[in-house]
Amino acid sequence: MSTIKALILAGGYGKRLRPLTLEKPKPLIEVGPRSILEWQILWLKSYGIRDIVLAVGYLRSKIFEAIGDGSKLGVRVYYSVEDEPLGTGGAIKHAQMFLEDCDKFIVVNGDIITNLPVNKLLEELKGDLVGVIALTPMRSPYGIVHVDSEGYIVEFREKPSLEYLINAGVYAFTPEIFKYLPEKGDIETTTFPKLAKERKLKAVIMKDIYWRSIDSIKDVEEASREVEYIFQGLQ
Repeated sequence: MSTIKALILAGGYGKRLRPLTLEKPKPLIEVGPRSILEWQILWLKSYGIRDIVLAVGYLRSKIFEAIGDGSKLGVRVYYSVEDEPLGTGGAIKHAQMFLEDCDKFIVVNGDIITNLPVNKLLEELKGDLVGVIALTPMRSPYGIVHVDSEGYIVEFREKPSLEYLINAGVYAFTPEIFKYLPEKGDIETTTFPKLAKERKLKAVIMKDIYWRSIDSIKDVEEASREVEYIFQGLQ
């Protein structure tokens, strides 16, 4: 069996995080003592993945300088360089040369921090499946208030998980995925609908995990208070 590799999609502009991303690419934004990208690499390494491809574009020289060949984090890093934005699907397609020798590989959006067990995705990727998507319960951005039939407040719940499931931005694929990918465009709108129609795409629901998408300065501030507790001992 070939080595399991991971691809981190780290080429976006991070417009919603400006001004933080005017001089620094979004994956290098610091969340607590480390950047988003460092947290992701250490998380993947904790599951035995030590060959990591970074799909880079915007301010990529900053990522080259910060991460280098990955040795300081105990991994091997390779770079898939985009000269123009290709979308999530196009970025994976562009990195094909690094991944097509794998039986399976992981893909991660470059703006999330999580500790979800990637091994469960890899275990579920079998038979005729081409891909497996991690889903996680949607977290309410607001506190929830419960009242009784007479209007009395009975409970406050601070940003609880809701019944809806969302795409966690972590995937496991076989090399067959490259047949479905566009040269340019997002995988969510171009590829996943085709795979779903052919029943070659499955979901794994991840509960009781840490997951946060870093989309705003508020997310950076809140996650900075959480990560050291969640990832203590990760190095």
